[in-house]
Amino acid sequence: RNVLALERRLFASVPTSTSLSLLSTALKRKQVAPNGKSASTTAAQANTTQHETSTGSLRLLLSSLAFVAVFLLYQYPAPLKQAAELWLGRPTDQLPGTSKSTYIGLEADAPKQAAVVNAMRGLHMVAISIEFMKEDALLTSPERDAMGSDEYHPISRNGSNLTTRRRDREYQRARSWVANNMTLDRDANFNTFETTIRVLGGLLSAYHLSGEDPLFLEKARELADRILPVFDTPSGLPLSMINLAQRKGVADDDNQGLISTAEASTLQLEFRYLSLLTDEDIYWKKAEQVMAVIRAARMPPGLASIFMNPRDGRFVTSAIRLGSRGDSYYEYLLKQYVQTNLEEPVYREMYDDAVQAIHDHLIRRGMSTGLTYTSELIPERSPLGDISWRLTPKQDFLVCFFAGTLMLGATTSGALMHPVSIPPLPEQLTEQGRRDWKTGYELLRTCMATHDTQTGLAPEIAYFRIPSDGMDEMLGAAPRDWYIKGARPGAFPPYDARYILRPETVESLLVAFRLTGDERYREWGWNIFRAIETHCKVPSGGYAAIINVDEVPARQEDKMETFLMSETFKYLFLLFSDGDTLPLSKYVFNTEAHPLPIFSPTIRTGFS
Repeated sequence: RNVLALERRLFASVPTSTSLSLLSTALKRKQVAPNGKSASTTAAQANTTQHETSTGSLRLLLSSLAFVAVFLLYQYPAPLKQAAELWLGRPTDQLPGTSKSTYIGLEADAPKQAAVVNAMRGLHMVAISIEFMKEDALLTSPERDAMGSDEYHPISRNGSNLTTRRRDREYQRARSWVANNMTLDRDANFNTFETTIRVLGGLLSAYHLSGEDPLFLEKARELADRILPVFDTPSGLPLSMINLAQRKGVADDDNQGLISTAEASTLQLEFRYLSLLTDEDIYWKKAEQVMAVIRAARMPPGLASIFMNPRDGRFVTSAIRLGSRGDSYYEYLLKQYVQTNLEEPVYREMYDDAVQAIHDHLIRRGMSTGLTYTSELIPERSPLGDISWRLTPKQDFLVCFFAGTLMLGATTSGALMHPVSIPPLPEQLTEQGRRDWKTGYELLRTCMATHDTQTGLAPEIAYFRIPSDGMDEMLGAAPRDWYIKGARPGAFPPYDARYILRPETVESLLVAFRLTGDERYREWGWNIFRAIETHCKVPSGGYAAIINVDEVPARQEDKMETFLMSETFKYLFLLFSDGDTLPLSKYVFNTEAHPLPIFSPTIRTGFS
């Protein structure tokens, strides 16, 4: 309707005489000069008519071109922008998401860094335990109410089960808690994946960053020994749960004994680093066997479904996606390659194979603005038992990690030289590397587009428009590109509409900034931080999830996930820090944002 109205306005601006000029010119050219008028007069009239005709035709042509240009810009903004960049010559010396005019280098932004530090103060809980403690009246609210808990409830002010990073006093308090209060002899079932990435990863990172304080390594080794029994399955794939006291792996009955692909393949950074520190290869071999099983079970497209069977080591027919239960599988393929200083090509091969399949089957573009997003493949079984796959235009907030993964992969797996410059240049990357960089940047722009809400925060799940969705017929003002499914004015918001303090977008912003030194990524991160401060901060201390990102004032939920401190605020802190603070050339972050050092492996196994 907007385009048609624009068309009417454009053509209304053209004089009526102009629209008839061609017809009148043809008629006049056929007329014979009447008696009483000289030939020169007739010629002059003809010249005047021709001039008017030319002017009118030019106006008509320009108006038509203006309409076409506006129509194309409305329908296809991204391709036209890319064409313009090609015409201007930009890609010959710059990659998308980089610009000489916005390059600021990797110096710290002290004021913004200080703002993030102030937000972190009072939230220094040790993210490596399952205990609850109240003691010192001098402690800040979350620390006093939930020290040692895995989750904080900022409104009711208690914990239900974070490592510190403040000054020496806070560090010593946390260290004392680990030494005197943290016990791993827990007779209960804990998630193998979460315990590894949060607790084991946190202890190993604390060991390295503390100057190798043996307390943290001792605790890490004890914990890993308690976790090892989960690998005692016929295939070597781990079980989903571990009873720490009984040292016994436990199958997940809720998922019929299956384990999610992400959970099985996101233990490797932690166990491999522990093996390096202890010179015990059992940790390395157990974790690496999982990758060997996954590689042998490769599905033909190169994608991984979200569940595997620990009994036979095969993928189970289930959804294929980069969101929950699939996400960190793809993340750790690249990070295992990076962790061992690019010296294990098997992980590069697996990563390249997966990324190619993602481009072939999951990457799509929005129907109006051309936003790049990742879709999901959902299996459907016919009455005859045949399986078909339905492509669904759904993207979890979690998927935003993949933008930074692709950009980091482009400068490692997809690089022709090491290290690449900051920002990287097109000639430093392979064709695949340039493709992955471009997709990563475009996906990051999409993630920022989903922050275009009333609160400036993105929803848990976004759906993207497709031509067959029928929304234009059902709704008077249908969204152009993405929407929150089930959101209706006056109704209680669907779960998809929530923001639960997730870090994945700022994680990718950090990677993008460290690789480019481009100020746009800091600006985007600052906008997200201000939105969190405005809508999620609780006056009595802490931060809360919000129920609807498109509602102001925001309704808060009495829940603060530990990844706010461990990941979201840590990534924001590093985004505004200088490039020498935990540089990507020396560290790889586990999926809970615990930094682990890059090293050359001393242990070699058959798989490697």
